[in-house]
Amino acid sequence: LYMSVALLTETEVAQRLKVSLACLRRWRLENRGPSFLKVGSLVRYPVDELDSWLRSLPRKGPSGSNPPPSAVARSA
Repeated sequence: LYMSVALLTETEVAQRLKVSLACLRRWRLENRGPSFLKVGSLVRYPVDELDSWLRSLPRKGPSGSNPPPSAVARSA
């Protein structure tokens, strides 16, 4: 059975996450970033895996220890 999987390049993922390509590669070497596939020598990131990884990240909100951005801007 053939399944179509949407894949992103390293550059596309780095742009989406607004991190450098070097940062994304470091995460991969440290097993800290999103799941990836090797297609020959190429690295590809399944879109659904990236979305799942993003959802799994811890979130901070008004109830967390970080003040809201508007409070930070006023104190600067």
